[in-house]
Amino acid sequence: MKKTISTICFLSVFFALWGQDTPPAWLNENVRASRYSSETFYTGFAYNIIEKGKSPQDFVERTKTDAQTELVKKIRVKIEAKTQSNIATQTANGKYLEREGFSSEAKTSADAEIVGIKTESYYDKASNTVYAFAYANKYEVIGYYKANIGMLLQQAEGSLTTAEQLEQGGEKAKARKQCEEAMSLLAKVRYAQDLLTAMDATDSDSESLQQTKSENLRSKATQMLARLAQGLYVYVESKESNFGQSSNVLTNKVKAILASKGCSFSDSAENADLKLKMVATTREISNSNALVFCYADVELELYDNHKQKVVFNDELSQKGGSSSNERAGRKALEDAVSVVAEKILLWIE
Repeated sequence: MKKTISTICFLSVFFALWGQDTPPAWLNENVRASRYSSETFYTGFAYNIIEKGKSPQDFVERTKTDAQTELVKKIRVKIEAKTQSNIATQTANGKYLEREGFSSEAKTSADAEIVGIKTESYYDKASNTVYAFAYANKYEVIGYYKANIGMLLQQAEGSLTTAEQLEQGGEKAKARKQCEEAMSLLAKVRYAQDLLTAMDATDSDSESLQQTKSENLRSKATQMLARLAQGLYVYVESKESNFGQSSNVLTNKVKAILASKGCSFSDSAENADLKLKMVATTREISNSNALVFCYADVELELYDNHKQKVVFNDELSQKGGSSSNERAGRKALEDAVSVVAEKILLWIE
């Protein structure tokens, strides 16, 4: 009984993958041209002959992908042609607008999956060949991307509103993340606008594509990011001692230098742009009747919250001398300030 059930399941899967013995109509080029006209559909067709020793199943997804790639290429060609046409027109009119970045972005995005693609496959036993046909209704794609523009703009606007609130509350790191999220959403909007224009949607004018709103939001996000980049927020975590006695000589002086470079300081590691960790101790190296020399050993680590990784770490020793251990240690810590600041500022300025 179990064997019978297994056989039935196998056959069900087999026919689901390959269909009945009757070839689908779309195998015929003329049928494809008439039923899936280029005025209404984007299409892609591909086939692969099964290699010796391989099973048809091994070639199904490959052939489907080939068909989808063929379809996407046609859309990409339309995008590139439309964009180049716009560049030529704008240049001829003496009102050239920067579109190279826009064009590049469109080309890159067109490599991604286009929403609404349907793909069918068929295995011809006689020729041992797998066929695949991909198609997408232009008007369904247009409808999706038009609706998507409004949704993406609403999300981007919400991210920027949140960013403004966070900025006012002094949480610059979180504000920047919200701005970056808005810019990512606006990049998707730009691609959707370019795609719709390239597809010659009859009602895809500037107003329906909400180009003014998207450009205003993009300008707002760009300005906010520039503003947030001025004066990074730094969280300082330090452990400093001078021959066993708690000290803050190095910490205070390094913070003063960072402040002079426009940095602000956060009480929360989560809300900072950068996290600076300093561990400093002193040790004696020589002691004569009148003079003591020691080293200040400093460990540094700088963590970038945006990149989510340590961007710099180092260890250094600075020599100092004076009439006692405490004074020599303090002198070494003071002399280490400029060395530490120089290393840290390389990652801040």
